[in-house]
Amino acid sequence: MTSGIETSGIERHEVVIVGGGPVGLCLGVLLADRGIDVVVLESRAERSQHSRAIGIHPPGLRVLAAAGVAETLKAAGVELTEGRARSQGQEVARLEFDPPVLSVPQWLTEQTLEARLAELAPGALRRGVHAVGLGKAGGAGQGGAAVVRALDGGSEVSVAGRWVVAADGARSPLRGALGIPVRERQYPDAYLMGDFADTTPDGAAAVLHLEPEGIVESFPLPGGVRRWVVHTDALETDPTPERLARLVVERTGLAVDPRTSTMLSAFTVCERLAAAMLRGRVVLIGDAAHEVSPIGGQGMTLGWLDAEAFAPLLAEDVRAVRYGWESDGAVAWPALRARVAEGRRRAAAEAARHAALNMALGRPLPPTLMAARNAVFRGLYGAPVIRGWTSRRFTMQS
Repeated sequence: MTSGIETSGIERHEVVIVGGGPVGLCLGVLLADRGIDVVVLESRAERSQHSRAIGIHPPGLRVLAAAGVAETLKAAGVELTEGRARSQGQEVARLEFDPPVLSVPQWLTEQTLEARLAELAPGALRRGVHAVGLGKAGGAGQGGAAVVRALDGGSEVSVAGRWVVAADGARSPLRGALGIPVRERQYPDAYLMGDFADTTPDGAAAVLHLEPEGIVESFPLPGGVRRWVVHTDALETDPTPERLARLVVERTGLAVDPRTSTMLSAFTVCERLAAAMLRGRVVLIGDAAHEVSPIGGQGMTLGWLDAEAFAPLLAEDVRAVRYGWESDGAVAWPALRARVAEGRRRAAAEAARHAALNMALGRPLPPTLMAARNAVFRGLYGAPVIRGWTSRRFTMQS
């Protein structure tokens, strides 16, 4: 884990965040807004323009409001106020989302957070800096700092912080450097996903087509675009817009124009849960700590809730060092951090269970079993209490 790099001559900040995606940027904003000297190291030289994650659930919007960007994103996004389930063209259930889920392309969310970070801490985001591991003071709690080893333009650099936060994704190099075990589960499900011009009459509704060949999901995006997600028998190794459009029309009867495709992706599902979110002075958040199925769109919001939980603790600790405070509160912080980390791990495990149930409901079924299951759903969702419970589960209320 260590490299023998000495701490002399190392660039220093109060908090070093590795990963400039939506979660790392959000934490950077929350810390900078508290007056913390923060740097965000991002390996990508440019922001991806793919829509990728699109769902912002109500608690995520709360965190983004604290970051000062919620209103900007609400003005740019589409509020999903309703969910509909259909099968063979017939309605199975209808749910109201109150408060709604906001649909915004990930690139726009990142752009908005990046602009906010630049307002609060100009130059805090450093692109093209690829973290490769931890230095001598990192991870084991030695000294009072952690050190990130990184490549910047082909040269190795070392960046130290009172805290290092790994927001560097599901295959987190920093998590690997720390040797934190990961519980991993590979699901049998595969999906083909794409964004196309919206030619449906569904407006701001999210729609689930529960079909015998497998689920077809669709969600509105800004600019008259709709995302389609189709369950497939196996991973599509050569996905095309034409293939996705054909699957949609075969299962739902709805036409999709492949010429309007702006994003296409084929993927399988892997669930990962790190055994710990804290090791020495390194904190794991977002996918580095817990990767859940993208079906249900809860992963990004989970990461923002991590940022919300840890930002005040990191800031308070940094201030204690900065101003030389000695108090009972300082003694209690390690236990408090551990308690927050365990709470976040429990929340991730719950989200993973919900995602697993969502995937199970979308798998192929023989037509007779599908019809019987849908009949049960129609009966259940006639009860307001069931509709309300399901709506809350799909929209992550806390």
